Amino acid sequence: MPAVNGIVALVVFLTAFVLIATEKADKVKVVLIAAGAMAVLGLIPGAEVFHSQHAGIDWNAIFLLFGMMVIVGIIKQTGFFEFLGIWAAKKSRGRPYRLMVMLMVITAIASPFLDNVTTIMLVAPVTIVVCNRLAIAPQPYLIAEILASNIGGAATLIGDPPNIIIGSRAGLSFNDFLIHMTPIVTIVFVGFVLFTRVLFRHSFQFNPEKVANVTTLQERRAITNPALLLRCMIVLAGVIAGFCLHAVLHLAPSVIALVGAGVMLLVSGIDPADALREIEWRTLVFFMGLFVMVAGLVHTGVISAIGIWAIDVIGDNYFGAATALLLGSAVLGAFFDNIPYVATLAPIVEGLVSEVPDPSTGQALWWAFALGADFGGNGTAVAASANVVAIGLAAKAGHHISFWQFTKYGIIVTVLSTLMAWLYVWLRYFT
Repeated sequence: MPAVNGIVALVVFLTAFVLIATEKADKVKVVLIAAGAMAVLGLIPGAEVFHSQHAGIDWNAIFLLFGMMVIVGIIKQTGFFEFLGIWAAKKSRGRPYRLMVMLMVITAIASPFLDNVTTIMLVAPVTIVVCNRLAIAPQPYLIAEILASNIGGAATLIGDPPNIIIGSRAGLSFNDFLIHMTPIVTIVFVGFVLFTRVLFRHSFQFNPEKVANVTTLQERRAITNPALLLRCMIVLAGVIAGFCLHAVLHLAPSVIALVGAGVMLLVSGIDPADALREIEWRTLVFFMGLFVMVAGLVHTGVISAIGIWAIDVIGDNYFGAATALLLGSAVLGAFFDNIPYVATLAPIVEGLVSEVPDPSTGQALWWAFALGADFGGNGTAVAASANVVAIGLAAKAGHHISFWQFTKYGIIVTVLSTLMAWLYVWLRYFT
């Protein structure tokens, strides 16, 4: 029976994934029906799906998104994103590639210190504003930012949610991630910035008339409420500090975001009903359904069976183990949201590492696992939280990004970044 349940869960998941990928049906409807099917067929652990982070909905991720959506929605009312949009357009002189590089660098610098979802929620509105001002399609710029956020977020313990899970399970510190992950992330990001010139070459548009109109604007006039903006920036700085110190404070990022949202509502005096209108409810519901779908694969043992099979095949070939973890995580992480994927595989990796006699080699397996999961987040439109959030924000602004429009770029970047990471692991830990 367990084997049959696993097959049924896999069929339900793959059917839903194909429908999402081909856009034959609304993705929110698909995940809700698939999640319901998992429950009706007994493939998820009943009520536990609402309480188990490893085999159910990750409420930490849901409430982190909710809190940041409230914060961003309030800041939006001050005209701050209009200000940044005009500033970015003027600094780049409307040159498409220069603008894309500027936005990617901002994203990549912020992602290691915030989480990549928070970074995207702050940068995406600016991108949409500046592209609208310049009368250019924002989709390529948003896609480039998503890819940059997933790459940049891999550099630190707090930059990408899978890293937090791995760090906790493996006992790895913030400094450990800086020493081992930041060098390869920097190399990959520089290569990615150069590669975007080719990757998005057909998307760069230059409208001299629109650029001339934007350069005459005074960005400070876009700020409609300076006093409110000052209060919002103070609260936002406190939230960012809380994210950076969450391990010291022993507070989950979701709690920090919710407290920040409450304080932001308090100091702004804005009607909560107005703030709630800015919430991307479709995105939150999609995530919850997706978590339940993955829970079906976890509870029926599909994901753990794949991991155990890989470990049995590898044996004591530790470089082979690192390669399997890196490449396997990049492939699987591209199809399953990398948060529940890492939460499921982490105990299996821990068991594998415990059998390795050399501690440094064992740690190398953790880094291979982290790199594969983080870079695999660029593989498809549903592979990482930042992808889903940005696509949702774009859709709300009237700029549709299809599953394949994102994925055709994401797959290329994932393959190249994963190969660079594999070379790095080999040179640094096994030569």
